[in-house]
Amino acid sequence: MLKSFTLKERSWIYYDWANSAYSSIVTATILPVFYKGMTDAANVSKDRADSLISLAISIGSLIIALMAPILGNIANFKGFKVKMFKIFLGIGVASTFLLAVCPTWEWILAVYAVTIIGFHGSGLFYDAFLVEVTTEDRMDKVSTYGYALGYIGGSTIPLVLSIILIFFGGSVGIDASMGARLSFIITAIWWICFSYPMLKNIKQEYYIEIEPQIIRKSFRNLINTLKNIRRYKAVFLFLIAYFFYIDGVNTIIGIATVFGDTVGISSNFMIGVLLGIQILAFPFAILFGAAAKKFGTRTMIMTGICIYSVITFLGFMMKSQLEFLLLALLVSTSQGGIQALSRSYFGKMIPLEKANEFFGFYDIFGKFAAIMGPLLFSFCTYITENSRIGVLSLLLLFIIGGAIFWYSWRFSKPDSL
Repeated sequence: MLKSFTLKERSWIYYDWANSAYSSIVTATILPVFYKGMTDAANVSKDRADSLISLAISIGSLIIALMAPILGNIANFKGFKVKMFKIFLGIGVASTFLLAVCPTWEWILAVYAVTIIGFHGSGLFYDAFLVEVTTEDRMDKVSTYGYALGYIGGSTIPLVLSIILIFFGGSVGIDASMGARLSFIITAIWWICFSYPMLKNIKQEYYIEIEPQIIRKSFRNLINTLKNIRRYKAVFLFLIAYFFYIDGVNTIIGIATVFGDTVGISSNFMIGVLLGIQILAFPFAILFGAAAKKFGTRTMIMTGICIYSVITFLGFMMKSQLEFLLLALLVSTSQGGIQALSRSYFGKMIPLEKANEFFGFYDIFGKFAAIMGPLLFSFCTYITENSRIGVLSLLLLFIIGGAIFWYSWRFSKPDSL
């Protein structure tokens, strides 16, 4: 399937395969269920537990978001992009491993916030490498295949191994709690092993020579870009739209199992359904990329926004396992596509010589978005003492994001987008 890609493109794609294990096990399935089991045992109310895990996500996202623009500028200097990718990869892998030995639910939340820093920090530089491993006309294809391979490999194989340990480990003396802890170790090992092609074959090609006072110079470059923001009106309008709609996407991913538990959906059923999502998301991510070639990238992004708006409203109404299954099917049609095409859409808009810097902005908008959505869900849930209202509040993010994205079209070049 990857024969049509160059060595650099394949190596870049494999990192999606590598870090998707974190997304499926830590973000979406095993850790939320494991955490809720610990809070239930500690007699923490379900709504309070929902609120606290959303707060942990927000804190981790805030830290990396504040760092992103300056990190992107520093990465412009020769050799720094790869070094910083390695640092945050190390933070993510090490902290994911530490989840396996956390003694209490409070420790789980604290270490989880650190894993978010490592995961999204490495993702910042990974995304920025897209402009260096391929050409503009191939960005949609390369980006969507990255998400697709992540779903079919990184999001399924380690998750299946984890499920076997959790549900069938009793025959060899492994209870469900120990199985969950072992799943975090599997995630860390999978993540670092399949990052090897990226570490070996991808080098920084666009850079400026190292100068004295790199940090001061990076701040100066950042200020100059902000002063000339009018030159990049289409880029920054897109970033504002992305801020809102990707916030809704990520929040739904992060709270799916937590909310499902609150409304009475079986944990076993949810894990099985979420595994199915990863498998179905594989062909749909590729289909999104193919459709973008025919109908345009921005048209398909808008389609994804509309689908997620429907998902949010139906989530508010959800009462049964069948409805949870139907919502999961809807998510699988658009989850990978909207994320992959947003990344490639942005990559085609920005100047190559400022790719690291602009992907720093892309990351900060995405991470601040990851703060607002969970906080909005947490606040509305806390005030109303009803998680359904928290879910419904996310619809506002898609409405605002879709409106701004549609408005930004008039300022962008139509040919390649």
